[in-house]
Amino acid sequence: MSINRGRVRWQCRRALLELDLVFTRFLQEHFDSLDESQLADLDDLLKCEDHDLWAMVNGSKPCTERRWEEMIAMLRAQRAG
Repeated sequence: MSINRGRVRWQCRRALLELDLVFTRFLQEHFDSLDESQLADLDDLLKCEDHDLWAMVNGSKPCTERRWEEMIAMLRAQRAG
């Protein structure tokens, strides 16, 4: 089953300003080059609550799923930008 990129892109819009800024950069830099596996991981990661997701991105909480580690690392790199 193919994941709807438009839906995932829309879900990257977050209520928490810090996350919204990170995802804006992430979408510009990486989104179009994600493969299906990465897109599936991102889709799953986006089901997290904003505060939990932000804690993983800013490093105050460990990543809770091994398969999300690549996405978290990519998001952390955007945080510095």
